[in-house]
Amino acid sequence: MVTRTNGDTPVDKQIPVIMSEMAVAAEQLADIGPAVSIFGSARTSRDSPLYKTCEEIAAKLCKAGFAVIAGGGPGMMEAANKGAHEAGGVSVGLNIVLPHESSNNEFQTVSLPFEYFYSRKATFFMHSFAYVAMPGGFGTLDELFEALTLIQTGKVPPAPIILVGRAFWGGLIEWISAQVLANGMISAHDLDLFVIEDDPEKVVEHVVAFHNKHLSQDEYAPSLPA
Repeated sequence: MVTRTNGDTPVDKQIPVIMSEMAVAAEQLADIGPAVSIFGSARTSRDSPLYKTCEEIAAKLCKAGFAVIAGGGPGMMEAANKGAHEAGGVSVGLNIVLPHESSNNEFQTVSLPFEYFYSRKATFFMHSFAYVAMPGGFGTLDELFEALTLIQTGKVPPAPIILVGRAFWGGLIEWISAQVLANGMISAHDLDLFVIEDDPEKVVEHVVAFHNKHLSQDEYAPSLPA
């Protein structure tokens, strides 16, 4: 027979930290206005064309008046923060220590530390009205599919999701169509939840168009997924 031991459990220690991280993030980011989260690999090198593309997208987003939120680490996250920072915009880093991310990047105007993915990921969705997914690994896929799921199920408001890099994302989208859609596990209109784009200018145009149609500075109100 399995019995519960007396005393504190791991969750008893985790919950207060998670709540504290989310509360601090909500307070620190309350006034940043409409923001765009950029996801992407920590392993992308600085001399990669993808790094430059990400940097350009972030800079253009800030020049259009949006804050940029990234993971705070190296690779694509650094490119996003760097582009935003050097454009004179709000560059938010949600920092978490991981084996492949030994230090935070230096291009952050707002730097928030997290111990738990749970509270870090909730912060992305609490403060973003749009999402840009650069090529990345499991973490990027996790963030991308979390965004898709939250929007699909109405737990967060509709939002643009832009996948950057047709060569990278094309195979995944073909598989989703051939397997997930074909087997009735999603609806055809779910494929309209995202677009694939290679041109940084068009990425930003897509975000701006959505904002102008659906939001204004006064209407933007950060909130946790329902």
